[in-house]
Amino acid sequence: MRPSRDGLSSVETAVSWIDAVARRLDRESVPLLEAARRVLADDIRVQRPIPACDAAALDGFAVSADETIGASTYNPLHLPAIEVAAGAALPAGMNAVVPLDHAEPDDAGRVIVVDALAPGDNVDRQGASIISEGLLISGGTLLGPRHIGICAAAAVTQLPVVRRPRVRIVSAGTPRAGATDSDGPMLRSLIERDGGIVSEHVTVERSRSALSQALAAGGSHIVLLVGGTGKGRDDESAPALAAAGELAIHGIALRPGETVGLGRTSAGAPVVLLPGPPAACLWAYELFAGRAIRRLGGRVLELPHRSSVVTTTRKIVSSIGMTEICPVACRPEGSVEPVAPFAEIGLMAAVGADGFIIIPQTSEGYPPGASVNVYLYDC
Repeated sequence: MRPSRDGLSSVETAVSWIDAVARRLDRESVPLLEAARRVLADDIRVQRPIPACDAAALDGFAVSADETIGASTYNPLHLPAIEVAAGAALPAGMNAVVPLDHAEPDDAGRVIVVDALAPGDNVDRQGASIISEGLLISGGTLLGPRHIGICAAAAVTQLPVVRRPRVRIVSAGTPRAGATDSDGPMLRSLIERDGGIVSEHVTVERSRSALSQALAAGGSHIVLLVGGTGKGRDDESAPALAAAGELAIHGIALRPGETVGLGRTSAGAPVVLLPGPPAACLWAYELFAGRAIRRLGGRVLELPHRSSVVTTTRKIVSSIGMTEICPVACRPEGSVEPVAPFAEIGLMAAVGADGFIIIPQTSEGYPPGASVNVYLYDC
């Protein structure tokens, strides 16, 4: 691999550091109704079959399938049947269900059947919901409504889930006159998307001592220090981290976001130094802080955006030695083209785009018609 320019660490080096330092948190038990959008810590296995017995899959009449043989519109059969509701256990001797609109009761307490049925038609068979060896849900699954439903059916009332990462945001200094804090609200939204909890958001004086003291505070699994990451006279975030714990990496070959830093507090919690400019803050979060939070919380590590291989309509230019984020717009027939870059319009480049391409540091870009992997914002 080519070395990154100006002594900057590569994105790959930074990601490897994140993966080595951020370890999945331990588990906790939560009530079933609080488990949605949490990551299951262990396999859930059950001993009882689900359903516990053969049950009607829909409202209708329970019948014996053998007795329906030969039924047709030309040969309607009058059969003994018992009306059942969806989910109700089948009466003894019954092994199929005629839908309500496919049968008509007669005056003798039977139903008129005009279609032959096979055993198990319109029936949820006993144990059909268990895949194998009693496995209900595999550990590592991000729980959704369907998982909550099957656990309720299995009478599971508590679930072991990975603890949600507690994230502390430290802002270095207040916004300049006339400016507002856009990084804080953006980071809160990103952290919640990735399964974390903002345990605290504090703004401290932009001095080495104040920042070091803020980094020393406990109670979080990861710290995001925003601003003051460059080499200016009042940029004290990197020296503060070095004084308060460990500064492992400062400066990454990422555009936007090259003043990112990585390290740990004295207690061992990962720290990500995020640049103050919103576009750089966004991408430093997406590639490093977000990955760390997802790893702590047991989630899938890849970027949480749908990706697709498409072709380019115009040339995309990049610089050797820098990983670049290129905003793109989708065009007809599965193609994309670059739009105004982050260097020109900042965060609006993401707002006005349909997705983005990550151009590796070894590439000078792509010619028209090249196949590229695009990440789309629609997910």
